[in-house]
Amino acid sequence: MSGTLTLPAAANVGGGGGAVPSVPTVSVVQPQSVDAGACMDIEDSRNNGFWLWKWLFNWTSSSPTMLRAVEKKILSYLKLPYRGFFVDIGPAVGDSDKIWTISLNTESKEVPLVLLHGLGAGIALWVMNLDAFAKERPVYAMDILGFGRSSRPLFSKDALICEKQFVKSVEEWRREMNINDMILLGHSMGGFIASSYALTYPERVKHLILADPWGFPEKPSETTNSKQIPLWVRAIARVLTPLNPLWALRAAGPFGQWVVQKTRPDIMRKFANTIEEDINLLPQYIHQCNAQRPSGESAFHTMMESFGWAKHPMIHRIKDVRGDIPITFIYGSRSWIDSSSGEKIKSQRGSNMVDIKIVTGAGHHVYADKPDVFNRYVNDTCDMYKVDRQRQLLAPLQLIRDATESDDEHEMLVEEPPLNAAESVEIQPEAAPTSMRAEVPNEAQVTAAGTAADLAADVKRK
Repeated sequence: MSGTLTLPAAANVGGGGGAVPSVPTVSVVQPQSVDAGACMDIEDSRNNGFWLWKWLFNWTSSSPTMLRAVEKKILSYLKLPYRGFFVDIGPAVGDSDKIWTISLNTESKEVPLVLLHGLGAGIALWVMNLDAFAKERPVYAMDILGFGRSSRPLFSKDALICEKQFVKSVEEWRREMNINDMILLGHSMGGFIASSYALTYPERVKHLILADPWGFPEKPSETTNSKQIPLWVRAIARVLTPLNPLWALRAAGPFGQWVVQKTRPDIMRKFANTIEEDINLLPQYIHQCNAQRPSGESAFHTMMESFGWAKHPMIHRIKDVRGDIPITFIYGSRSWIDSSSGEKIKSQRGSNMVDIKIVTGAGHHVYADKPDVFNRYVNDTCDMYKVDRQRQLLAPLQLIRDATESDDEHEMLVEEPPLNAAESVEIQPEAAPTSMRAEVPNEAQVTAAGTAADLAADVKRK
């Protein structure tokens, strides 16, 4: 699952026509174990207050090594093979940022599907979706910068700059991966980032899929809120607003996993059919993802307005996404996310370019609540582009076929002398070779076909 895990204390956790990316161009850093003692020795030599850091480290009961181990266990339930690696994106936000990535089915020639998770989540939460997505196309899932196993730099305190930093990190990742274009899928906060990316780099996005996206509607007026929300809830919200959304997990220290288990038992139930042997892996993973120093979470806090809304709502900007980029919204019928934003965008852009899917019985974690339905919607959306591409490839050959048939018919009816009854014979149409009927033309064939079609049309006009 990817996405946003809702905690009670106002916390919510979560190409170019299909060219295959050249993975060797990626700056790959092999996962390495982190020696906690060695890290502490370095800290000790620089800071006399090392005892405080050591106490905090022990209290949070987290480390990159522990996160790596639990992630690996969850991903072991995948049926398809995958490859995991760090992508060095340089000084995108920090001095040297790296994005943890996994890839599946990179041999496929189809346009890649790239996944962006939600707040407090990570790669492993897509475990119920990756196999289905990767059957027909390359799939790449990343830990968004500041989350999971990716680097945790210090983001700006300005909301718009934060948003641009996230977008820049995705673009630098794409460039290092040598992906020309992609189908971009974002859940919750990932949907917000994906939308901003499509606005900034429209030439790289073939289709935008937004799963229960956060940050779209405008925040209701205070008058409306005061009528709908009890006074005590508003009072607690004011107290918690200055805090990062997932502060409770870190404050709980080694009990963070227990907090997840007790406050969100439904999270474990969602994955029960996939992770049968050790369902406690999920709360462990969520705890490990968020017990480390907050980075992306702090950036989210900068961009948010009272948690449920964005300071710069996407509803005012998404209409500016380039007109030839289709957008598909996938909402859970029981989600706290307002799906009316999708309807407004559909009315702005037209029904042909915006599709809205409602998954009955699903909440905000639509990909985990109803994974089979979600996977089908995503694959159907991706296949639309695949079908369109095949139709475009075959179009020049159809022009040749039509022009040739038209010329042959003209010759038979006008130029050839009519056959009398004695001379008439039955003419069987010549069948095309099997290989020609079944083969999908390559790029060179399409170019030649297009030229031939033009020549045929000229001959016909003359």
